[in-house]
Amino acid sequence: MKLRVKVDYKTYQKLKEVEEEYREVLEEAINYGLVNKTTSFTRIKSGVYKTEREKHKNLPSHYIYTACEDASERLDSFEKLKKRGRSYTEKPSVRRVTIHLDDHLWKFNLEKISIAVKRSRVFISPIFPKIFWRYYNTGWRIASEARFRLLKGNVVEFYVIFKRDEPKPYKPKAFIPVDLNENSVSVLINNKPVLLETNTKKITLGYEYRRKLTTTGRSTKDREVRRKLKRLRERDKKVDIRRKLAKLIVKEAFESRSAIILEDLPRRTPELMIKDVKDSQLRLRIYRAAFSSMKNAIIEKAKEFDVPVVLVNPSRTSTVCPIHGTKIVYQPDGGNAQGLVFVRRGKRGGIGTWLRCTT
Repeated sequence: MKLRVKVDYKTYQKLKEVEEEYREVLEEAINYGLVNKTTSFTRIKSGVYKTEREKHKNLPSHYIYTACEDASERLDSFEKLKKRGRSYTEKPSVRRVTIHLDDHLWKFNLEKISIAVKRSRVFISPIFPKIFWRYYNTGWRIASEARFRLLKGNVVEFYVIFKRDEPKPYKPKAFIPVDLNENSVSVLINNKPVLLETNTKKITLGYEYRRKLTTTGRSTKDREVRRKLKRLRERDKKVDIRRKLAKLIVKEAFESRSAIILEDLPRRTPELMIKDVKDSQLRLRIYRAAFSSMKNAIIEKAKEFDVPVVLVNPSRTSTVCPIHGTKIVYQPDGGNAQGLVFVRRGKRGGIGTWLRCTT
């Protein structure tokens, strides 16, 4: 969380003194790491602490610790860039300094922030934005470390870091099977099948028809043609639908403490599905349905909420339960059988069938 506070001249000068001495310690720590070919914080600190403590007697000692941590991070980042051939200098240069603070160098409360300087402390009173209160009031806690840097005009840019305690292990009490189809997503919630329409077919064909009308007899490099094609926004519409559906499914699973069951689709799913399809329009629809993208959107959103996702092999799921390995019994009267509910995909992306295994 970045906060900008304008302070008085006296406070700014005290922080400026800290910045100048912090820069000197940082440069010495970087040089020590380069000479001794190390990026280890403990080795850098043990090598420079005694010397720097004698040089900067009035500077709080923990600034030397944090400067060594800063040097370790910079050297580690420089070594990674150097291995990839993206370093343009022989050693990392210190151009801008952001001062690291540990729990001994700053104290926080909602009225003011206290920062240790040479032989005293200074106080700043920031105005917290709405996003600060959103995190502060929803279970996040302020970490013991922080950072600040000085800007022109007596402005201090302060960085508050939020952390959340490790969540309790998620123990699913139920399962929500999800079937991804071309024009809909089928889910089972509280033993009731729900069909969520996506209108992907309409979006795909509408875009294709308009694209043909726009490009007939004209080059796609034409500026006016490119402008019209950009305004169709097929990709944006589909991405928006996938994100909304993923959030809807994952939130339902999170609130009911359920795990999500998805088909473990192969990499080239569209190519495999259209292999034996001769209808050009159907091939286009299946290829642009983006089944894997929908699956990935659900998995990514599930990670945010720590909801477990179970991937099952879709092969032979119309006859054998992928969880229990037992044969599926179809009720001739359409009644309910006992066991786990799951769903299979139609061959061409059609709506799957809700089934129950014999277990």
